Amino acid sequence: MQRLKGKVAVVTGAGRNIGRAEAMLLAEQGAKVVVNDLGGGAYGTETGDASLADQVAQEIRAAGGEAVAQHSSVATREGAEATIRQAIDSFGRIDILVNNAGIVRPARIDRMTDQDWTLCMDVSLTASFHTCRAAAAHMIAQRSGVIVNTGSPSGFGHWGMANYAAAKEGLLGFTRSIARDLGEFGIRCHLIRPVSHLTGTHTPEIDETIAESARLGIPLLWNKPMAAPRMTALPEHVAALVVWLCSDAAGHISGRDFYIQGDEVAVIPEPEAIRTSINPGGWTLDAFDDEANRSYLFGDIRNRFIRRD
Repeated sequence: MQRLKGKVAVVTGAGRNIGRAEAMLLAEQGAKVVVNDLGGGAYGTETGDASLADQVAQEIRAAGGEAVAQHSSVATREGAEATIRQAIDSFGRIDILVNNAGIVRPARIDRMTDQDWTLCMDVSLTASFHTCRAAAAHMIAQRSGVIVNTGSPSGFGHWGMANYAAAKEGLLGFTRSIARDLGEFGIRCHLIRPVSHLTGTHTPEIDETIAESARLGIPLLWNKPMAAPRMTALPEHVAALVVWLCSDAAGHISGRDFYIQGDEVAVIPEPEAIRTSINPGGWTLDAFDDEANRSYLFGDIRNRFIRRD
């Protein structure tokens, strides 16, 4: 069964790993695909290799699908608009946008440079703004569309990755907001948080951030280990979630946050107030000092990030 027959999809960062798997499975399910990839490396400063997008598009065509390669940098407005325009020029519409492009620039916050911050934000967050804005007008006119943004468990907090964590968690607020912006037009938007060691941004420096967290004895991320429970995480598993979310079977879902690692998928809950206290007349320093308020609101909260050795 081709779940996406007749649809047109754009996948950014589709030259390898998760992006490639997404493009391949979208095509297998009947979508016509724009394979966008600048061909850069994990750090955003390497010389681009345009052949990556070309190779994936050729693989899709060799398998009987329809695809074109696109080599613009979606970190710029011009590049993002050119990428979306490629879908319109080549296939006449855009139904699916998968924002997969991203880079890492690991450094502890006191050692992080302006370039580390800016490049990471440009590619891992601002690029999705550029592509979504460019695609939205077409999707609104069609009164349909699906957007999938690629977040990360690093957004929960990650030693040595403040820039990447900020960019990826920024995508969550962005996703929730544009789901609201575009819902009246029949457009859905999701965020996924994949854990896969076969990603374009998994580097030795990332391994060092994991090792440093272990050395300090502090939580690496949240309440999940980085190792999948029973099997190695593969790009194909991530692609399956993304493609399913783009299908009619997921038509009742929008604005949600999904975690996937190996053979495990989880729905991340929306924020909720876990404790609420009311102080008549408003809060003061003395009110916070009050034993009952302090015990109820803060009593069992501990600093988990103090070095333990």
